[in-house]
Amino acid sequence: MSRTFLVVGAGISGLATAVALQRRGHHVTVLEERVDATSGTAITIWPNALAALDRIGLGDAVRDSGGRVSAGAMRWSDGTWLRRPAPERIIAALGEPLVVVRRAVLTRILADALAEGTVESGVAARELVVTATGVRVTTSDGGFREVAAVIGADGIGSMVARHLNGTLRRTYAGYTAWRGVAEYALDPDLAGETVGVGTEFGHVPLGANHTYWFGTERRPEGDTSPGGELAHLRTKYDGWADPVPAVLAATDPADVLRNDLYDREPARQWSRGAVVLVGDAAHPMRPHLGQGGCQGLEDAATLAQCVDVADDLAGAFARYAELRRPRALALTRESRLFGRIVNARPALLGAAAMRASAAIPEAILRRHLASVAGRAAFVLSSDRSGHPSG
Repeated sequence: MSRTFLVVGAGISGLATAVALQRRGHHVTVLEERVDATSGTAITIWPNALAALDRIGLGDAVRDSGGRVSAGAMRWSDGTWLRRPAPERIIAALGEPLVVVRRAVLTRILADALAEGTVESGVAARELVVTATGVRVTTSDGGFREVAAVIGADGIGSMVARHLNGTLRRTYAGYTAWRGVAEYALDPDLAGETVGVGTEFGHVPLGANHTYWFGTERRPEGDTSPGGELAHLRTKYDGWADPVPAVLAATDPADVLRNDLYDREPARQWSRGAVVLVGDAAHPMRPHLGQGGCQGLEDAATLAQCVDVADDLAGAFARYAELRRPRALALTRESRLFGRIVNARPALLGAAAMRASAAIPEAILRRHLASVAGRAAFVLSSDRSGHPSG
């Protein structure tokens, strides 16, 4: 039975959910408050999220759009190897390489899979009122929409999450993150992370001639670098082993983003009646596992499948929350813990912990990595009686 859905937010989770539902014959409208929603640099799509995209029907399009990582190295800032894995380590552990793609490209792939006119930009959802037949949504243009259900994909500050839970407190994590893209051909054997005292620097190939990178540092909330963010990073990481200085030297200042990192109080309710949350609106997480957007893609595929097999939307949404909540919240906690270790005070304590991690047997690390990001990990969040299917 075809139903009418309103998705609030045109980020990765919102667009993917819209595609998954629309391809099942439902009528979907996506409201996006921003006129240009293509913010960000790049994103890592792990095999668990590629499996979810396969269910939606877009896995191969994403695989063809970016660079691939099959090793996953870790070194100390002086170039000493903490973990020098076999070249095909990620394929062996996770089932296939992870894909690194520009966020704008991923967004375009998702948006292009929607029917023309599905996304309405410059319009925000202001208020939700549950009615006898669905949900009445008041919009910023003075109008309203009557729909069967609302899907909140409106990020960490989600209005839909507040509708379900009331105010959800946000707290500063204590450190900031930089992300950028360099015109630099990265040696595939060095794809991974370089770590030091109180900081980490990730670098992965974004196609043949570009590298996506990120770095973190404990800084006061709202702080800025007087000489510019890229200049600060070039000074901070000067003297580190390549590829870090070389990657930063090949970066344009316009291609650098800085964001303070926040934790948000967990949403007590992911769904109620004909209203449900996906992505960061449900489970915002720190970036250390690379699973924020990936978990949103798992949400999209799982929610669409639950809608397919349930008799009513309230039941479908409740089942989706039951399936997805344990896995997403476990990864949220793990990502937060990893961030606290890297950015611990005193900084030498975190550095010692990072060095000690090199002693973890590779077999144990592979098993854990597979449980987080392997193709089969997506099955863990779905109905054990069968795969979600696209």
